[in-house]
Amino acid sequence: MSTFWSVWIIVITLGTLAAVAAVLAWCSKDKMGVEEGEDMGHEYDGIREINNPLPKWWSYMFWGTIVFSLVYLALYPGLGNFKGILGWQSSDQTVRTIAESKASIVNAQQSKELDQYAKELGDAEQAYGELFKALAYDESGNILRPIEEIAADQDARRVGQRLFLQNCAQCHGSDARGQQGFPNLTDNDWLYGGEPETIKTTLMHGRKGAMPAWIDTLGEDGVQEVTSYALSLSGRKVNAKEAAAGKQRFVVCAACHGTDGKGNPAFGAPDLTDNIWLYGGSRRAVVDTITHGRQGVMPAWDNILGEEKIQLISAYVWGLSNNEQ
Repeated sequence: MSTFWSVWIIVITLGTLAAVAAVLAWCSKDKMGVEEGEDMGHEYDGIREINNPLPKWWSYMFWGTIVFSLVYLALYPGLGNFKGILGWQSSDQTVRTIAESKASIVNAQQSKELDQYAKELGDAEQAYGELFKALAYDESGNILRPIEEIAADQDARRVGQRLFLQNCAQCHGSDARGQQGFPNLTDNDWLYGGEPETIKTTLMHGRKGAMPAWIDTLGEDGVQEVTSYALSLSGRKVNAKEAAAGKQRFVVCAACHGTDGKGNPAFGAPDLTDNIWLYGGSRRAVVDTITHGRQGVMPAWDNILGEEKIQLISAYVWGLSNNEQ
């Protein structure tokens, strides 16, 4: 924040508190010209106005809130660029990468800085770190339990579900059924494969979709023809002549989706024959996909959650489409 805006905020904030205190002090003095408790000579609907002072409890409470505000602003950040006497911060806002974030957290924990985020992470690790290890590893504590085994453990599944809700639900939904552009994790339809270790690999290292834009290669007519052919693969009613022409052009798509359109998990290329569409299956949505391409990104979580938590989430996700209860 620039110095100008910092000063502006300080002046406005302290000026407002000073004005409120001045009004309260003025109202606490009797300036009506009649004795306290005397009739003011005003009447409305049978109600007489009496010269009574502000209630003492209310005045004291109001003064207390003003004092509290000044103490709070002195101890904690809030006045422009002033960091507060205690040096408290919700988190380190200067970090730009995961590596910088982890280093900042470790530094804050070691130096006992009042970084709320670092403190909460430290408290959580102290309280639940051993629990995660106990659920993710076998009795020796050195070998990770198989994902299928963890999925059959109700306690481990519940912990995996909570980790999923905390970290994955923003995109895939709390019920893991996804939304446009984010896969449904409950239907056994997987872009990169639904095997336990494949799911873990996806979580650990992330995925980057690479559907190129084809408008320059196919032209507008070609896009329409390929769209008709792609829709026909899943049994949709389309213009037969257009679909036939699109089949000839589909050769540029077959490198990823296969000559039969059934996709290729190695590339994350979806099956076009099952009528499941990540970005929408309407003709307009498919035209948009072929015209402009898609660049979906699944972030890597290994440096954020660690392998133990990912093992538990993987078991939960795998169980969703494998009827493990």
